[in-house]
Amino acid sequence: MLGSIPDLLRLVAVPVFGWAAYRDVKTRRVPNRTWTPLAALAVVLLLWDAYTVWTGPTAIGQRLFFIRVAISLGFVIPLSYGFWLIGGFGGADAKAFMLVAVLFPVYPVYYLPTVALPIQQSAIGVFSLTILSNTVLAGVVYPLAVAAGNLARGRLSLAMFIGRPVSATAVTEEYGRLLQSPDGFDRGGLDLDALRMYLQWRGCSLADIRADPDQHRRPTSLPEVPNDPGDGSLATDGGDRVIDDVDGPTGPSDTTGASDRSDPIDDPWGAERFLNDIDHSAYGTSPAQLRDGLDVLVEQDEVWISPGIPFLVPMFAGLVVSLTYGDVLFSLLQAVGLA
Repeated sequence: MLGSIPDLLRLVAVPVFGWAAYRDVKTRRVPNRTWTPLAALAVVLLLWDAYTVWTGPTAIGQRLFFIRVAISLGFVIPLSYGFWLIGGFGGADAKAFMLVAVLFPVYPVYYLPTVALPIQQSAIGVFSLTILSNTVLAGVVYPLAVAAGNLARGRLSLAMFIGRPVSATAVTEEYGRLLQSPDGFDRGGLDLDALRMYLQWRGCSLADIRADPDQHRRPTSLPEVPNDPGDGSLATDGGDRVIDDVDGPTGPSDTTGASDRSDPIDDPWGAERFLNDIDHSAYGTSPAQLRDGLDVLVEQDEVWISPGIPFLVPMFAGLVVSLTYGDVLFSLLQAVGLA
């Protein structure tokens, strides 16, 4: 495989994004340090290409290059940041797409013996947009696959396109969110990371709460000194499990001083106290979401959850498809006469 040195160096992104996708599946956490070396490389390669084009012989090539770079940096980066602000992207997803905008503003070229890759280029020629559109297409496949799997197993529900049923006792071993509230199907159910944070903060397990929900629903059952809630991950960066089923320094049976604390009926499960006590957001969870989720989990033996799609997985797929085939969306539009 032959290409320019900058384009060959850009291929370093493939194993990095592959590792990040794997981490996203396993832990839903990607350390910030993952992106730093690649971001530095992206800036160096962009300056390298800019210098090569600027000193090149054709003015048309110069204009096209800088227009495409401007589109990549001026559109993809703000778009990624905007999606992060409204909660459409996680932090790692937004950083990854911002990195793509700098690393792949224009199409790279790789020469094989019989063909040059990518095979299909878009008319606009902004490679980061090709990666973005291929990522979206890869993401669309996910709910179709989920629905097909549920249909094959006879699982018919409003949630069958976005979720799957699991044992209520096993939700603390899953990522995603509940798709149920006491009133039925609810796409805005309790985030399972927030549930783990709550259990760790209380110093008890979900099994403890299910065994005696009436007791745990009372705010007076909360420990005097709650535990650090952590971030709700099933594993830390080192791969150690976050324990949510071991009593903390003042575990669930420790109600010392409970009679001296108020037990307001408007704060069942201590939901407001939990959210007020932690020094950061529990992934946007509201007291009502936490209460509804706990009510469902103590009453149901099986619940529907949406595991969500780790966005770095379709992004990795989109990157690989873009580097090999090229722009799938542009090909589809050409096939129907729209491009």
